[in-house]
Amino acid sequence: MVELNDGQSRLVLVPERGAAIARYDALVIGSEPVPLLKPGDGTGESGCQLLVPWSNRISGGGFTFDGRFHAIEPNVPGEAFPIHGDGFQKPWRLARHTETEAELVLEDGAIGPYRYAASVAYQLRDGALDAQLTVENRAGMCLPYGLGFHPWFRRGDTTLLKARAKRVWLEDERHLPVGVAPVSEHPGWDFARPIPLPPDWVNNAFDGWDRRASITQLEDEIKVTLVASPELEVYILYSPSPDAGFFCFEPVSHTVDAHHGEGLTPLEHGETMSAAMRLDWEVVETD
Repeated sequence: MVELNDGQSRLVLVPERGAAIARYDALVIGSEPVPLLKPGDGTGESGCQLLVPWSNRISGGGFTFDGRFHAIEPNVPGEAFPIHGDGFQKPWRLARHTETEAELVLEDGAIGPYRYAASVAYQLRDGALDAQLTVENRAGMCLPYGLGFHPWFRRGDTTLLKARAKRVWLEDERHLPVGVAPVSEHPGWDFARPIPLPPDWVNNAFDGWDRRASITQLEDEIKVTLVASPELEVYILYSPSPDAGFFCFEPVSHTVDAHHGEGLTPLEHGETMSAAMRLDWEVVETD
């Protein structure tokens, strides 16, 4: 593992496991480190994974682009569809490392028709975390790309989420989109102000957001603010139940199954795209 520390926050990375974040902790004076993400080994249900060369599911066994069908096999046990690309499944090389910065690279991304290189730069500054993810198309042909980040946050009885959005995409039993509705029609999913997470299953994409969100952990008196770059026009909220102990808030560049819709970015061979996420935290007083 690779550790960064700026005196206010600590970041632990796992190059061998998709360049994932295993821990991001607030170093609060006079207390033990406070986990800002659900801590773990950076895989499975913890930390933060990188989503490249696309986010979420692709149905239909693949996709058609420029008149050609490209097959993609499922890549995660128990999943019927390929999901999240393969960047999170591969070892990345540590290219640069200081006390507060690290850059990791992947040279051999390869899933379905995709052949790509990727890099991620992490930096701690005044306790805040900046992450920038870049992908380069090396497939020898034009293909549609997407990017995203997959943070896992702790969910407790006093967790509040604020993430203003205009629309929510509804899903079917296969976790594929079946329509879109105004968030106003689903008050329990309207996070225009800080509210508790719904008690029922949520696994939906939201768009028309301002690329800002906050997660307040009242029990810890900590608020985490997430700011996404303009490329990340969608967030996906995954919250299975109150007793799961976690929820995911994923800023991504496109909706679910966008290979059969729209939102992906066509890249010619050698072209690149980037996206960034910033996490910051502050102590909040509670009554």
